[in-house]
Amino acid sequence: MAALTAVMQTSRSNSVLSSKKWTRFGLLGNNVLLFLSLACMLHCASADGKTLVLLDNLNIRDTHSIFFRSLADRGFDLTFKTADDPSLSLIKYGQFLYDHLILFSPSVEDFGGNINVETITSFIDGGGNVLVAANSDIGDPLRELGSECGIEFDEEKTAVIDHHNYDVSDPGEHTMIVADPENLLKAPTIVGKPTNKPILFKGVGMVADPDNPLVLDILTGSSTSYSFFPDRPISQYPHAVGKNTLLIAGLQARNNARVVFSGSLHFFSDAFFNSPVQKATPGSQRHEQTGNLELAEALSRWVFKEAGVLRVGAVTHHPEGESTPPAAYTITDLVEYSIVIEMLTEGRWVPFDGDDIQLEFVRIDPFVRTYLKKNGGKYSVKFKLPDVYGVFQFKVDYNRLGFTHLYSSTQVSVRPLQHTQYERFIPSAFPYYASVFSMMAGLFVFSIVFLHMKEKEKSD
Repeated sequence: MAALTAVMQTSRSNSVLSSKKWTRFGLLGNNVLLFLSLACMLHCASADGKTLVLLDNLNIRDTHSIFFRSLADRGFDLTFKTADDPSLSLIKYGQFLYDHLILFSPSVEDFGGNINVETITSFIDGGGNVLVAANSDIGDPLRELGSECGIEFDEEKTAVIDHHNYDVSDPGEHTMIVADPENLLKAPTIVGKPTNKPILFKGVGMVADPDNPLVLDILTGSSTSYSFFPDRPISQYPHAVGKNTLLIAGLQARNNARVVFSGSLHFFSDAFFNSPVQKATPGSQRHEQTGNLELAEALSRWVFKEAGVLRVGAVTHHPEGESTPPAAYTITDLVEYSIVIEMLTEGRWVPFDGDDIQLEFVRIDPFVRTYLKKNGGKYSVKFKLPDVYGVFQFKVDYNRLGFTHLYSSTQVSVRPLQHTQYERFIPSAFPYYASVFSMMAGLFVFSIVFLHMKEKEKSD
């Protein structure tokens, strides 16, 4: 009996120790899971800006260090490789390995690995963003990529020339162009806040496809600029002349993917960022620094979707005085519609401030089109449904320069009045009511007269 009691006590003590051990293990496991989840969250946060940078040579990483450092400081995970690296890959197992692509390899003739123009085009079609910088030594791959996006580069060894707007440091070819800020696209979301600093440019010229409405003329040459071979006399009409000469162009595809083409790789260099600039014309003002850095940062924020990104939040609609939508509206109902629109600013979603957002109530064509009024963090409007029944949509289609295309559509049904909802007496029918009662009164009077005349004949 004593032996049995000892065994039971030993078993109980072992079970207590075992439970304590499993408790400690459970706490440890929870800590490990918490650590893994945090690591996963951090990894996901850093993976949002994975960027592949393809260079002609790795020295460009040093000559353009300010630009790359600004990207790294904003949280981008940059992977530098030469454009002919045989291990290059954008897609693996049907998934894109990077969110953004930077092509600072203007002279490349063939990309390495499984990257080519078709792959980059598919990357754009899949929502990827691309920043391209060229120069006078442009190769065929970048020229083909530009053609796919509605941009046509001039021939190799050509440059943008301007005999009236060149820098004092120009060696004599007049290819060191000083572009005025007035030549920038009037879109602060793309080019940043207005500044009086001129922009230094040296590179190849571009023209935009006139049939492509998605191309943006971000920076154009002056009316005296043109694109040709700087060491040859002009024997034919230049590829680009005057304001049609594009120095920097952009594209926002219908899927909101963004592409920026710069005809100058020097535009992003440390030398052009820190260089003083002054036009060679007498009396020109000297600036201690160019506006290249501010413009380059603004362009990178736009093309990599740090700026000008909109999204739709909560969408609500209901009859006036109620809080929930019905199964079907009735014609001529008073309806309240509201939508939350947010904009990405410095990594946070904040309420968008706009005064030109419209709502359309559409069946096949719009029956109602009205502006939405900002009400706190959302936009709302009250309106009367048309006297037409059918299947309608509340539609917000907001497409503005520099912003992603915002589209929201909510389908509802509108039915006619039920038989118990019609008015018993309507003012427009009052004349008919009067005619009916007048006929009844006339018949009554006629009957009285007729019967009276009958009795009188009988009495005679």
